[in-house]
Amino acid sequence: MKGDRVEIVVDAGSAGAPLRYEVVASRAGRRVEVTIARGVVEVAEVTRGGTAVRTARFLANRVLALVEHPADRSPRPDDEAPAPTMQGGQGQTGS
Repeated sequence: MKGDRVEIVVDAGSAGAPLRYEVVASRAGRRVEVTIARGVVEVAEVTRGGTAVRTARFLANRVLALVEHPADRSPRPDDEAPAPTMQGGQGQTGS
């Protein structure tokens, strides 16, 4: 969903400082998916239909950090209401 974001920090080797990349779901209806297989980390921005719009690939042994930041989702009407809390004084037995 729009606002999904993944940060990737990669070891640059002899260059010294690590490199930082970011893949963001830039439009409504898109999401960011992370796949790790066969020594490769793939981060892709994907449409609702499953088509990859942008893809970033990194060697897994060079990835120092991969941080997923899900989009903030506002509560929807079909979400469960929080369970009622018990007020002090109710349901207590006397001594």
